[in-house]
Amino acid sequence: MLENKQTAPAFSTPNQHNEIINLSDFRGNKNIVLYFYPKDDTTGCTIEANQFTELASEFARLDTVVLGVSKDSCDSHQAFIDKFGLKVDLLADTSGELCDAYGVWQEKEKNGVKKMGIVRSTFVIDKDGVLLEAIYGVAADGHAQAMLDKIKGL
Repeated sequence: MLENKQTAPAFSTPNQHNEIINLSDFRGNKNIVLYFYPKDDTTGCTIEANQFTELASEFARLDTVVLGVSKDSCDSHQAFIDKFGLKVDLLADTSGELCDAYGVWQEKEKNGVKKMGIVRSTFVIDKDGVLLEAIYGVAADGHAQAMLDKIKGL
């Protein structure tokens, strides 16, 4: 798992428009809140995405871009965005490389059944590409506000 103050792993991953988004695109001019979530259009993931959307303009005023990541396809992401009017880009990590690089693909247990899945996690990356926060196992509700508060403290 990643730790604060280390260099964020580079990525080059398509968003909902199938446009390639690179970590380096933001170097020198934007902070990034990179949040990983299990699946489009599920209860917790919808709460989290809607709350990030509600705060999108505040993040933007603080030179911060919010990027959500799951293993869902670009088409699934676009449908999720359209259904809820989301204002964050969603990255399609269909290969799982980004999940592996950030250490969020882990064994999870639900109702006594163990299986691999994305552990809801968030990474705050500064304009120099350094991890300011690496938070694993976050709760969806209220998380967007907590991340905004962290960005305000930079």
